[in-house]
Amino acid sequence: MAESNLHGLTMPLLVAGTLMLSAPGADAKPVFSSSTIHSSRDTILVQKSLNTKKHKIKLDPDANHRVLFFNVTGIDGKVYQLFIFDIDGKLVKQTNIRNKETTVVNIGGKGNYVYEVFTDDERIENGQVIIR
Repeated sequence: MAESNLHGLTMPLLVAGTLMLSAPGADAKPVFSSSTIHSSRDTILVQKSLNTKKHKIKLDPDANHRVLFFNVTGIDGKVYQLFIFDIDGKLVKQTNIRNKETTVVNIGGKGNYVYEVFTDDERIENGQVIIR
């Protein structure tokens, strides 16, 4: 069994498994039983419908598929607005960034979402975000 020494105290170290103690009156040695951990990792898909060449919009999931990174490379001084709606048309997230900025967007639970990106009241991109 692995142990950790912290400030002179020795403690058992539990790594991806189950630590089971023996029944009272029996040998008091802890037993380490190995187990497999299955993660319930979500998948985030982004599908673009409208794309413009003046503004490069990136809406990409992080490596763990937990959040989206929203980034725009476009026209200096412009403010870009991201709106995300659920399948019922309810606004679930809104964020504003300036040219060449990046922000983290946490949508929430699994489902289908629609997004739109605007600048100066002009829609420059839209699409769908699917979280499975």
